[in-house]
Amino acid sequence: MDFLELLYRRESIRNFLDRKVERTKIERCLEASRLSPSACNSQPWRFIIVDEPNLKSEIAKATFSKLVSFNRFAQTAPAFAVIVAENRNLGSKFGGMVKDIPYHLIDIGIAAEHFCLQAVEEGLGTCMLGWFNEKRIKNLLDIPKKERIALVIALGYHDNKEPRKKIRKDLDSIRTYNKY
Repeated sequence: MDFLELLYRRESIRNFLDRKVERTKIERCLEASRLSPSACNSQPWRFIIVDEPNLKSEIAKATFSKLVSFNRFAQTAPAFAVIVAENRNLGSKFGGMVKDIPYHLIDIGIAAEHFCLQAVEEGLGTCMLGWFNEKRIKNLLDIPKKERIALVIALGYHDNKEPRKKIRKDLDSIRTYNKY
């Protein structure tokens, strides 16, 4: 599909259908992420795909609590991509320290969006989750204590025929040319 159409169709889905996601589609989403750029080509990520029903249910429960319930919809997601922030290479790490910019988190954001855009192309929906019980998910997935989970992406089929209207700032409020 046309790239701008793809961007219009990409949205945060919060109502998944009870339908398993084919691994061939997940693999194409992962390939899109693998091809994403990163500072000094450090590729500071590892994707853990969770699609086993019982484990998936436990991951979903780790994305909300009694006090913070806005991710409760995650219980309907047929799969999750848990993105672990991996070690960066020396160039990226040094550059990030000197410039005081977390390049590895920018890189993970780019890789995550590549994943989500490919999901749209595959007829799937996603929702990036930044709120989750990291300790619980690390225990469930045997992630070493020294590692950090950067993001969790809910993934699955949905019945949204047409995407919601995007409410965004207009171009004049977000851009200038040649000076602030």
